[in-house]
Amino acid sequence: MKEADAVQSLAALAQVLRLRLFRALVVAGPEGLTPSALAEQLEVAGNTLSFHLKELTHAGLVTQERQGRHLIYRASFTTMNDLLAYLTENCCEGAACSVTGAAACDC
Repeated sequence: MKEADAVQSLAALAQVLRLRLFRALVVAGPEGLTPSALAEQLEVAGNTLSFHLKELTHAGLVTQERQGRHLIYRASFTTMNDLLAYLTENCCEGAACSVTGAAACDC
């Protein structure tokens, strides 16, 4: 991941509702969620939700797929893992770090 991409991803997540949206999509896993399910779960208006989903999509953290009449939003686990790898690339004073727990997601 390039530095500019990391900054764009971090900037997209640096807002309370967008962080909540992204975390909800991570929890939903590969099945993703529809905007109506997200709006209900997070108790947010549709137009507000749409704006924030667009920002997350633009940053590459969320993907959108049309299934018939419905849109399905999913967390981009590849981008998330790339961001985590970028942030921890030089940890432990350059020594190899043991990655534990949720540091990398295989979804």
